Amino acid sequence: MYDQTMTFSVKEDKEIELKKNLTIIYQALKEKGYNPINQIVGYILSEDPTYITTYNNARSLIRHIDRDELLQALVKSYLGD
Repeated sequence: MYDQTMTFSVKEDKEIELKKNLTIIYQALKEKGYNPINQIVGYILSEDPTYITTYNNARSLIRHIDRDELLQALVKSYLGD
């Protein structure tokens, strides 16, 4: 009944949460008429949260994302690793 070993991965959970939040931020920017890619890149380069709209709590969400982790996830996703 309990012969299989369960696995636990905080890293995968963190990446799932990061993707969920980034998707919410992207949608909020898009709905407000901004170019989401440009705004997110502006935030990443400057760490200035005013690049992100307050609509749908997006600015608060982006402040809880570590930029280094975000960049790592984006590069990993882009390169398919």
